[in-house]
Amino acid sequence: MEILAFVMFLMVGVVLLSGYPVAFALGGTALVFAALGTLFGGFDASLLAAMPNRMFGILTNTTLIAVPLFVFMGVMLERSKVAEQLLDTMAQLFGPMRGGLGISVTVVGMLLAASTGIVGATVVTMGLLSLPTMLRRGYSPEVATGTICASGTLGQIIPPSIVLVLLGDVLSSAYQQAQLNQGIFSPETVSVGDLFAGALFPGLLLVGMYILYMIGLAIFRPELVPALPIEERSESSGELIKKAIMVLLPPLLLIFAVLGSILMGMATPTEAASVGAVGAALLAMAHKQFNVAILKEVVTSTTKVTSMVFMIFIGASIFSLVFRGYGGDEAVERLLTDLPGGVFGAMLVVMLIMFLLGFILDFIEITFVVVPIVAPILLMMGLDPVWLGVMIAINLQTSFLTPPFGFALFYLRGVAPVEVTTGQIYRGVIPFIIIQLLALVALSIWPELATWLPTVIFDS
Repeated sequence: MEILAFVMFLMVGVVLLSGYPVAFALGGTALVFAALGTLFGGFDASLLAAMPNRMFGILTNTTLIAVPLFVFMGVMLERSKVAEQLLDTMAQLFGPMRGGLGISVTVVGMLLAASTGIVGATVVTMGLLSLPTMLRRGYSPEVATGTICASGTLGQIIPPSIVLVLLGDVLSSAYQQAQLNQGIFSPETVSVGDLFAGALFPGLLLVGMYILYMIGLAIFRPELVPALPIEERSESSGELIKKAIMVLLPPLLLIFAVLGSILMGMATPTEAASVGAVGAALLAMAHKQFNVAILKEVVTSTTKVTSMVFMIFIGASIFSLVFRGYGGDEAVERLLTDLPGGVFGAMLVVMLIMFLLGFILDFIEITFVVVPIVAPILLMMGLDPVWLGVMIAINLQTSFLTPPFGFALFYLRGVAPVEVTTGQIYRGVIPFIIIQLLALVALSIWPELATWLPTVIFDS
């Protein structure tokens, strides 16, 4: 029967490749296997009686209320022209130095990641606004496309990130389950706020490594990243700095209001998300990009994304229930605990599996399907939940960039000029994939990069 659990997993992949919606592929495949198992006496159908309670738990989960609020915030900022102003101003500020446009794209990608947390929107926005400019200024297509893809995926790791909200909720349940399995009946908890604090330094580390790569290109391959001619600067240095401050101040205040209120313990992630949603609407008003038509568009888009997330969550819950009914979780536990290398071997295999699944599954499916199965086992081995969550987030971010199926590559391919080839996009992201892997190695060697800040903030 345990073999059928893994066959069901493979069948989901086949159904997904046929183009069937993810939520229905997960739930439908699980129900078909449950029906077959019941028919042939290999599955206890009474397990499905737990499904209504699971659905009710999902829909009443206060942490997940942050999802539609953060989505609203991101979509509203996308409509408010903040990205356009940031890119234009930062390009003028950094343009006169070699690699300056690349650095400006990285910085803006970081700010958008901290403001929106939506990878697809960030990659598409920066692809439309900055790629033509970079190519026109003589940037190598590989460098330009790689920088945009990598910077756009920073929304996976830099808080407030929807990935971290979902991961935080799943890891919280997994951590409590792991402690109960160990006989600890007063379990400690891990929150979304812990994960936000843990991801802050690794996210900034990635930004710094991207910028160092740009500086390295400027030194050793200057022809790939030419400077913007001084005569093309539209304003004097003083005026430009003043304009940069005025453009940077509103999104920075919004980021501080959202992230700062969480890290200082003034608000929960859900409460901070509501502040962000209202702040994004006020920012759109300030830019005269707020009216009934835009509000309707933003609310419609938010509803679609939120509905998708919750439908996938429900489908994944049905899948995990049937998977456990076939004894799949016990089989996975035996597999991981029997691997050579102990905790290191188990963690390496899990990271590799998630990386490969990232080629065909979005982060939402991996978070809801794979993490609940493997996280309790890894946490029972003594791993820190915050460190594990950050490692998973960076790993998923890397899979977004990896050819040939990286989602960020498809997002950029959809808006890139026809003269930019798919091969150039693929070659452009390779240095950034190496940087991502180096960041994972650094985090493995120094877990304190992820665990120090949550300890200082929340345990003091």
